[in-house]
Amino acid sequence: MQGENSSKRRLPRASVLDTLAVMSEVVLPTLAKGVIIRRRKIVGAAQHFGIDDRAVRRMQGLRRKYGAGPLMLTIPGRSMAMVLAAPDVNRILAGAPEPFAPASSEKRAALAHFEPKVALATRGPERPDRRTFNERTLEVDQPVHSMADALLQVVDEEAGHILRAAEKAGQLDWDVFFRGWYRMVRRLVLGSGARDDHELTDMLGALRKRGNWAFLRSRDEKSREDFHRRLAHHLQRAESGSLAARIAETPVTPDTAPTHQVAQWLFAFDPGGMATFRALALLSAHPDVMTRARSEMHDGSGEGRRQLPLLRASFLEALRLWATTPAILRESTAETTWESGTMPANTSIVVYAPFFHRDDEALDFAHRFTPDLWLDGRAGDWPLVPFSKGPAVCPAKNLVPMVASAMLAAIIAARDVELENPSLLQPLDRLPGTLDNYSLQFGLRPRTAAASPQ
Repeated sequence: MQGENSSKRRLPRASVLDTLAVMSEVVLPTLAKGVIIRRRKIVGAAQHFGIDDRAVRRMQGLRRKYGAGPLMLTIPGRSMAMVLAAPDVNRILAGAPEPFAPASSEKRAALAHFEPKVALATRGPERPDRRTFNERTLEVDQPVHSMADALLQVVDEEAGHILRAAEKAGQLDWDVFFRGWYRMVRRLVLGSGARDDHELTDMLGALRKRGNWAFLRSRDEKSREDFHRRLAHHLQRAESGSLAARIAETPVTPDTAPTHQVAQWLFAFDPGGMATFRALALLSAHPDVMTRARSEMHDGSGEGRRQLPLLRASFLEALRLWATTPAILRESTAETTWESGTMPANTSIVVYAPFFHRDDEALDFAHRFTPDLWLDGRAGDWPLVPFSKGPAVCPAKNLVPMVASAMLAAIIAARDVELENPSLLQPLDRLPGTLDNYSLQFGLRPRTAAASPQ
């Protein structure tokens, strides 16, 4: 009877004033920070003014006022819903690609600037082919990629270069780290022949900046074609020990569009670097976890450098605390029925990840660094979704944590790392809603043999 009654009424709708509040405190700040590539000054302002904390409080207020939702917003000419309940997040993410399509109109408009044929933005018969290509090459369900030995050697070598550059500069800051991080990424994905091809990632960065404007900016098709041509050249080398070699062994069809899939990989490693740098800050500010992390690197099993569960968990915690994909978008392809009413087809659905990751009305660890929740099963009890979830989960959900944890291990094994402003992340305090990775700075001291864990 409840399902029959709910099918006869629409979902609750936010008032005009509440819709304006959601747009001004949740949606617009997310867009302002940059959904495709971050804007440094806005990220710094978000930390200074507590903008993300305010957004979470606004979402909590909507839930108290309107119930579990989903909640329709009052936007002329648009059908948009905010998700307010954990079970609804799980239902929506499990329902890809039908009836909740990952390729929302907003996402397709943004990604069309640099990777229009990527699986994430594909609807129709080409999607399974493109999705399968990503899953096979990135080995979505394997905690340790089959190419781990070759890939981790690259990580170690580039971590060494980062540390030497930091010592020359007198500190490890974002610019030093990120230049080295992307040298590593280009080697991992395309081989050593692409290590110093900064122009390739600069080209992608320029296209991603256009993608921040989605519908509102014209596409630079020539620059996009030049980028894909340059990327294809690197892939054609199929350099041994790189993912490009794996691509060369992977079946493709005329619809696969490998350069569009690989463009997404290069894109995705950008927020991966942000989370890695933030995780380094968390470890520096929490010496007890740092000590445990160093111990697991010397567990004697021979798998320490490949597994690193606590460092992976610390990386995932950085993603939970400061989501690099704050808005997970879906679009309903049919009318759907919910406990509180029906949702029309062609509704844009927003899962605001920081609301669920930092909901202190539901999670006692919401604002604390709690890496053990990824090790003891608690992370599965609530929609903590740093890599999304369900059939459209990020295909690199294991590869990126493997690489990030190896980078963290290489740095903390070689140096004592001291965050220059540790008061920002004191263990007993409430961690900030935004952490500006661009302003983080670390002092480095060599680790002596006596100080290293045995």
